[in-house]
Order: sequence, then structure tokens, then C-alpha cells
Amino acid sequence: MKLLIVGSGPSGLLLALMLAKKGVDVTLVEKSTELDKQPRATHYAAPAIYELARAGVLDEMYEGGFVPNGVSWRKLDGTRLTGLVAKGVIPDDYPYRMVCYPLDRLGPLLLKHVQKLPNVQILWSHDVTSIGQDADSAWVEAETPGGTKHITADYLVGCDGANSIVRRRLFEDFEFPGFTWDEQIVATNTYYDFDQFGWTDANFIVHPEHYFMAARISPHQGKEAMWRVTYGELPGLTREQMIERQPDKFKTFLPGHPEPDQYKIVNFSPYKIHQRCAKSLRVGRILLAADAAHLCNPFGGLGLTGGIADIGGLYDCLLGIHQGLADDSILDQYDRVRREIYDKVINPMSSENFTRLNRQDPEKAMENDPFFQLCLKGESDKEFSKNMQLAVKDLLQHDFTQYYKKDVAGATAIPS
Repeated sequence: MKLLIVGSGPSGLLLALMLAKKGVDVTLVEKSTELDKQPRATHYAAPAIYELARAGVLDEMYEGGFVPNGVSWRKLDGTRLTGLVAKGVIPDDYPYRMVCYPLDRLGPLLLKHVQKLPNVQILWSHDVTSIGQDADSAWVEAETPGGTKHITADYLVGCDGANSIVRRRLFEDFEFPGFTWDEQIVATNTYYDFDQFGWTDANFIVHPEHYFMAARISPHQGKEAMWRVTYGELPGLTREQMIERQPDKFKTFLPGHPEPDQYKIVNFSPYKIHQRCAKSLRVGRILLAADAAHLCNPFGGLGLTGGIADIGGLYDCLLGIHQGLADDSILDQYDRVRREIYDKVINPMSSENFTRLNRQDPEKAMENDPFFQLCLKGESDKEFSKNMQLAVKDLLQHDFTQYYKKDVAGATAIPS
């Protein structure tokens, strides 16, 4: 099999790595000249951990990252409402423990492994302008420094992010069912000493205006620790206006009310947030995965984890075709199941994660929020808390090998 992947972000690199290890010839085409370095997602829950382990990169992630100690929800003054504790609740030998490893580090790690494989080709500075397919192949037309190129493969996968050209060419340019939140979000990588306030490794602040997340993204302590501080902003502001407002925002909502000389921001990235899913993840020999397929707000990490779960499912489907264990009707199952998981799990859960922060009174949150009440129960019942934290794996994953041909020996075994 020959596979063509548009987009060299972590999802495209992960799919390329997993399939190339099994003998699939992969070509990656990328518009840019290098990997994206913007601050993005950082925490990988059990479904993502499972796929990263299958790709053979998880040990390096644990070595270079760290396992968070838990998550807390707080009032604006820092008072803890409730939370989920990992240490002492999730067993140390549990193979799918959450790891913090920023996405802008995962990309280079995956690229390092991909570049070791002779059957993967990465084409930088290839700006895809059109796509096509027939009964036997799929292709792209790309503008390159050397002129227009026509690149063909058996299947084409769009892993090219929220503004996916593959999705836009499959459907109408702006046909992406769902909605965009009114609020804007600003993601920063910030050096600040949250440890002096006794905060956990991940914290969510409940407030109608000054809601935010502060999550440690480096294993260091004190002033040497880098944190992802992601906060909400008013709609309609320009980037310049948000930069101008940032010092007052931090002084208002960060613990200790710091002045600008007490922290250091190394990345500042405003963006809009969406809840959207393509109407189909398969059109013939062309497929969509991760952010090209669906989007959700970042609070709770369901976009990252759900996207990597897409890649794992698509890997099983394409590998089954490659090895003669399935026909291409398995790709209809991929389309059906992954959209169903988005509709029933990712979209509602991520929406609740967001509105939990900015659509309720923090003084009444413990009384009114059923999720907070479950967390509170888990604080006194470790077994309940463990089951609650581990449930996400079954919610976001699906065994596509069950659709392999039943008359082939070993066809229903999950590939390693």
C-alpha cells in the first residue's frame, strides 16, 4: 500500500510512523518548511497513551516529561473546590498513566523516529491546492518551489489541522458543521512560581470573566517551572489589544497578583475555539483525522486525546487493508464510529468542561455541578476516583480489528 498524508503535525507524523513500521510506503506533504512551534496541547490521557505506546515513543515521553499529580478546580481567590488526585489512586504500574509532554516537543520526537524509516518521504514547502481520486488511487496537486507537482497514492489522509485544505476541497470551503464560541482564548507558556501557592500540576479557575487554566508543562519546580496559562478573552479583540490587556489580566487572576517583572511569557497565542465535526470522515479513498476531522475547545484535552485515538483507529483500519485482513468497507466503520464518539462523548464533555468554568456561580458550583459532586465523592473513595479517571479510555477508543475478516487466522488480534 502507498499512503499520502497531508500535514506533518503530530497526527500526520504518528500515522506515518505506525504504518511505515508495518511496511506501508508513506509520503507526507507539508505546506510549511518546519514543524509548528506554537504552544498547544500538553496532556495525554489513557487513549492517547495507548497509541503512543504502540508507536514506540512513549518511554521517551515519560523520560522527557512527567506524570501530573492531579487536577484541581478553584475559585478566583485560589480556594480549592474539588479535584482528582492521581498519585496514590492510579497504580504506578498502570500502563496508560497520563503524561505531560507539550505537543511542540512531540512533533520533533515523532519526526526523529520517522526519519529513520526508509519507506517514509517528507515533502516540505508543498502547498496543496487540489485533491482528487478515481477507483484505484487518490492524489494531490501541490505548489512547490520547483513548480506544480502531482502526487498519487492508494489512499489520502488529511491530517492538516483546523483549516484543512483536504476537508475544504472534499466539501464546501466553509462547510464544517457545528459552531464557534463567542469567547476567544489566549494560550501562553509562562515561567511563574505557582508552587509557592500550593497549587497542583493542573488547575482550572471557575469565574464568569477571569476563568483560566494553569498547568505545569515542565518537570521543574518554583521559578524554573514553565506553565501553560490559558485564559478567556472578550470577543472581537485584536491581537494587539489582547497583548495590551495581558498584564492587567495576569495581575487580576494569577495567584499573588504579580507584576510583569515577576513572570516571563515565552509564547502568546490567541485563537478562536470551535465545536465542529465534518459530515463525513471518508469520501472514497480520501479520509480525515484529528483536527482536520473535528474540533473542540481545549479545556480537558479531549481534542488532543480524541485526535490521537482517531489515528490509532485509522491505523488499524489501513493496516487491515494492507495485510489483507479487511476490505476497504472497514473505512466506513472508521467514519461511523469516530463521528459517533465525537457526537456522544467529545463534543458534550468538552462543552461541559468549558461552561463549567465560565457559565456558573463559583460560590454555588459544589452544590449545583454534578461532576464536582462526583469528584468530591472520589476524594473519600479512592476506588471510585480511580474508576472515574480511567473511564475515558473506554469512552474514546474503539477496537476496529473486530471488523477484520473472521476467516483469517489471527485477524481479530490487535496489531502491536
